[in-house]
Amino acid sequence: MAPLTAEEVVAHPAYKSLDWKLSPTSSGTCPVAQSRRGGPLNLYYEVHGIGPIKLVWVMGLNAVHSDWKRQTRYFGHENGSKYSCLVFDNRGVGKSDKPISFYSTSEMAQDALDLLSRLGWVDLSAPATRSIHVIGASMGGMISQELAMLIPDRLASLTLCCTAPRVERTAPFLENLRERAEMFIPRNIDQELERLAHSLIPADFLALPDDEYDDPSKNFPTKRDRFAAGRLRKLEDPDGFTKKGFLMQVVACYFHHKTAAQLRGLGDTVGRERIAVLHGTVDRMLTFHHGELLNKEIGEGILYKVWEGSGHMLPWEKEEEMNRLVEGLVQRCD
Repeated sequence: MAPLTAEEVVAHPAYKSLDWKLSPTSSGTCPVAQSRRGGPLNLYYEVHGIGPIKLVWVMGLNAVHSDWKRQTRYFGHENGSKYSCLVFDNRGVGKSDKPISFYSTSEMAQDALDLLSRLGWVDLSAPATRSIHVIGASMGGMISQELAMLIPDRLASLTLCCTAPRVERTAPFLENLRERAEMFIPRNIDQELERLAHSLIPADFLALPDDEYDDPSKNFPTKRDRFAAGRLRKLEDPDGFTKKGFLMQVVACYFHHKTAAQLRGLGDTVGRERIAVLHGTVDRMLTFHHGELLNKEIGEGILYKVWEGSGHMLPWEKEEEMNRLVEGLVQRCD
C-alpha cells in the first residue's frame, strides 16, 4: 500500500483524533537555570498519576512531553494510584523557553535537576535517598546519563533507551557526512517525511496496519501514515518547534561525550543492578554500536535488552514490552 501524501494525511478523518486526551494531575511552568548558561528560563512540565513511586521521563531531540504518551497512559493513568510520572519539555522545544546559547546535555540535566528540586521530588538539603526512577530516550538518554552523574545516590533506577555515551561514526566518512547533512537540506514535505520515517523506524513496522484505536474510523491505513501525521501536527506549531531550538539541541547531542571511565563510575555509584540499557539492532539514528558501547563500558551486571529488527522509536515500536521491562526494573529497585 502506497503511503498517504502529506495532503492526504491531513485530510484523513483520523487526523482529527490524532492527539490523545491525557489530562495531567498537575502541570505548569517552572523557572530553572537561574544563574547558569542560557538562563533563567522556564520549563513546561506535567505530572500524571498520584502514586508514591516517582518516574522521571526525559525525551529526545525535538521531542516533547506528549511523545511519552504511551508510557504516560500506562504508568500515570492505568496505574496512576501506584505511579507519579513527570514529563517535561527540554529547553529549546515545545512549551519551554528557547534561549539562544550553547546547549549541552550537562546543562539540560541541571535543568531537570532544578525542576525536580522545585517540585520536591529531590531534596538536595536532605540525606540522600533513592527516590526517583529516571528513563531517558535518545538525547534524553544522554541527559539522563548526566543527571545520574549529578545525583547517583538519589536514583532508584536508570533506564537508557536507544541512546549513546557519545556519537561515534559507524559508516564510511562520506556516507556519514551525507546522512548528517540531509538533516538540514530543505526538501519537499513528502520527501522529508519519507527520510524521517526511514531514519527512525524499520520499514516492516511502518507498513503494519494502524491499530491505535478500537474504532477503525480513527485509524490511518498504516503506522507510517500515523507517524507522518505526528510530524505534520508539529509543523502546525511553529512556536513550539523552531529551527533555532532544533539546531541548538543538535549541538548538545554532538558534544555529549562520556568516557569508558565515566561510565564505569556511573555503574559503580548508581549500582549496575539498577541500570537498564535498551536498543534496537536496526536503529539508524543512534546505531546499535552505541548500545553495545553503553553495555560494555557501564559494565557487567546491568539489564541489557536488545530488540532484533527494531529501530529508534522503541517506546512506540515495543510499547508493551518496554513498559513491562521498565515496570519490572522499577518494582525490583524501588
